[in-house]
Amino acid sequence: MSDRKPYLHRFPLSVIGYALRLYHRFPLSQRDVQELLHERGIEVSHETLRQWNIKFAPLLTEELRHREPCRGSRWHLDEMCVQVGGVKHWLWQAVDERGDVLDILLQEHRDTEAARSFFVRLLCEYDVPEVIHTDKLWSYGAALRELHVLHAEKYVQVVSTARCNNLVEHSHRPTRQQERSQLGFKRRRRTQEFLALHARVSNLHCHTRTTVPALDRRSNQTAALLLWQEAMQQAA
Repeated sequence: MSDRKPYLHRFPLSVIGYALRLYHRFPLSQRDVQELLHERGIEVSHETLRQWNIKFAPLLTEELRHREPCRGSRWHLDEMCVQVGGVKHWLWQAVDERGDVLDILLQEHRDTEAARSFFVRLLCEYDVPEVIHTDKLWSYGAALRELHVLHAEKYVQVVSTARCNNLVEHSHRPTRQQERSQLGFKRRRRTQEFLALHARVSNLHCHTRTTVPALDRRSNQTAALLLWQEAMQQAA
């Protein structure tokens, strides 16, 4: 990775990229990342780390999204409640059949309009799916009836007792971990940007589980690191 310094930045891209990768790959706070960098001889404040995230997070998210391979044609959708600045919000999330996150959207409501907005956002980025899996929330069915492009697709509702079969339920766990590590989310826009990049970073490493042989897992991790470095260079 090139060690060129972005304009008006004291540290090179290798340091900035390493700090952002630690922050978004693991449930660490900015002060935790500051301490890890300090152990490696890099003196940087947590406020600088915050500014790096504000500047580079949206750019990295877009760059990683464009570099992702084609996703599956089976969508699993679900929503979870998160507190942002003491106000209840709903995090809408969609994954494919392999567990890769397609997109997330933070909204204040859980009604038909919110579900429709999320479907439109997904259709702007991906092809029409073959099957859509959701829970029993009525807003999904109402939104699907309003979107004629999805009328011909198979729609499957997963009952509450079978939620363990819904892949998106498991994809909420990293979000809860990040929420605890940051002692809660403070601002809606920053939360959306952070979770969007966190989802793309999770996609880079989602296939390096223990079920993958050790050699293949190391090669996948190396490929994910190279993809991150390339995206960091383009974003800068």
